[in-house]
Amino acid sequence: MNFFSRNKADILLLGVAAVWGSSYLATKVLTEHGSVFAILSARFLIASVIMLGVWAISKNRRLDRRGFLIGVFFGLTQAGILSLETWGVKLTSATNAGLIISMTIVFTPILESLWLKKWLPRSYFIAATVAVVGVLLLVSGNGFHTPNWGDALMLGAAIVRSIHVTALGQLTTGYSYSSVSVTFVQTVVCAVVFTAADVPGVIASYSTFTALDWLDLFYLAAACTVFAFLVQLWAVRKTSAARVSLLLGTEPIWAVVIGVFLGAEMLGWLGVLGAVLIIGGSYRAQGIELKHRVVPLLPNGPA
Repeated sequence: MNFFSRNKADILLLGVAAVWGSSYLATKVLTEHGSVFAILSARFLIASVIMLGVWAISKNRRLDRRGFLIGVFFGLTQAGILSLETWGVKLTSATNAGLIISMTIVFTPILESLWLKKWLPRSYFIAATVAVVGVLLLVSGNGFHTPNWGDALMLGAAIVRSIHVTALGQLTTGYSYSSVSVTFVQTVVCAVVFTAADVPGVIASYSTFTALDWLDLFYLAAACTVFAFLVQLWAVRKTSAARVSLLLGTEPIWAVVIGVFLGAEMLGWLGVLGAVLIIGGSYRAQGIELKHRVVPLLPNGPA
């Protein structure tokens, strides 16, 4: 058995983390050529077509009324999250966006603890505080000042995404459903919402997108949405949920590497220190939470 065969799950999961990390720069580039809703509309229309193909060949396509309603509800919440994220990326750097959204890793277990009334150990909150301090340093740039609207929107997206993930886990516990069917419904709902939100702007932007823009959109739809989802479904059966979660937790590292080296974005020394604290604090908090309580794996990256 060769190296890839032995480590296929780990390699593919790192691939998911990498494409998620790259999604911020890809989105940042697109916001220079089209409206936010046009970008999201095109991304999810393409993803819906791909998911239709996946659904058609899936062995488990069962979708009852409850599963359909779950798909619709979380499609609406996902649309809200992605709207905040995309506006945030438009107004801040791709590097900042990828780092700040990783605070979802810190916020989600806190919300789960509140929901379940089962508190986390003190060491978790120490690690979480380190990550929060990292965010404050990151958005300060080369001197302390008020964060820009993009940074604030990304932090808001992290909070809303944490609520979304927590609710998803609690509302689906003990309920058997087809992940492919529910995700297909969720994807279609997002496509409809984003298209209906600004029909004139969507049509106008579609006519101005270049071939490279459409290639970028296909990448976001196929790699950052469909590929990421399918790999998670497969990998969690091949390895542990804890290992999957930890490998996907490398997303902010990829966001920094891609933003700095491919996007030519710059971080001052305070920004670098903030990035280190965010990654270190989030990763440590995640490790503490996984040891403290075994929780089901839920997608925590870009949809």
